[in-house]
Amino acid sequence: MTAGVLAQPLGIRDVRVSQRQLWSQTRPRLERRSRAAPVRASASVGTKTLKVGTRGSPLALAQAYLTRDLLKAAFPHLQEDGALEVVIIKTTGDKVLNQPLADIGGKGLFTKEIDDALLEGRIDIGVHSMKDVPTYLPEGTVLPCNLPREDPRDVFISARYSSLAELPEGAVVGSASLRRQAQLLHTYPHLRVVNFRGNVQTRLRKLQEGACDATLLALAGLKRLGLEDKATSILGLEDMLPAVSQGAIGIACREGDEPVLEYLRTLSHEDTRLAVVCERAFLAALDGSCRTPIAGLAQKTADGRLSFRGLVADTEGKQLFQTTREGPATEEDAVAMGKDAGAQLKREAGADFFNW
Repeated sequence: MTAGVLAQPLGIRDVRVSQRQLWSQTRPRLERRSRAAPVRASASVGTKTLKVGTRGSPLALAQAYLTRDLLKAAFPHLQEDGALEVVIIKTTGDKVLNQPLADIGGKGLFTKEIDDALLEGRIDIGVHSMKDVPTYLPEGTVLPCNLPREDPRDVFISARYSSLAELPEGAVVGSASLRRQAQLLHTYPHLRVVNFRGNVQTRLRKLQEGACDATLLALAGLKRLGLEDKATSILGLEDMLPAVSQGAIGIACREGDEPVLEYLRTLSHEDTRLAVVCERAFLAALDGSCRTPIAGLAQKTADGRLSFRGLVADTEGKQLFQTTREGPATEEDAVAMGKDAGAQLKREAGADFFNW
């Protein structure tokens, strides 16, 4: 399977499975909202095309088309020809592929150009992978919507080995993620890790060409692309804690744009939003640089509470600090848990730990 084939225009198999899954979670809430108080577009939105901004990778497009289709399903007037348009925006992070992200400025590079287009009025909403969104938002923008979260776990992919434990000494694992590298080397210090950037299809092609023995990817991305069969095995959360907000889609718009805000509030999934709020509070409290391996995951428990686990490590995986929290599933408590967990790890690791 080549990168060219996988990058075909979406509307094919790429988004079908995830769209059905997300719609099954979103539909009951939308139907209740519709019966209670149907939302009508104002003249400003109803008479122009609603422009959805996104990066141009196959995964980013899958997420943008999923957002478009959910909007159409929730608001029939957006099904009209020309009512919605997906606008592809190339970001700095997409252009510079031969250097580690940490060397060119971190993950904000995948959002800045989309934020600029939003503020300049060239698009009306911006669709992001939440793990790429900095803990601050540009003035004049808000992020009121998180779609239901996909499985946040990572996967192991290899043509020769069935698990990380099978990799022999000196085996090469390709990954651009400092978080994955640090956790991997903490448990398997005998492995060698190399920088491995590019979109999902590019990394799978590099692996097939023998650039490394194995790689690690987010299960959420594979599922949204219909490529989950490429995973050799799924890594347990105890083995590989995901990035903050991994598997969550965030949708931003201009502050005060009430018609668009109403669209997005209707689509937002509260459990996902609370988990993201907690995890991002943890990340903000740590105030780590783009060179700091940080992981965190908040989830609803069986009894409806919110549990959180977070960690920070050095880049070689020699030092790793972890903590957990549990509390009521409210926004106030989610923020408090994340902040407190981050503050604890910052104290334990010491101020110099974050000065890479």
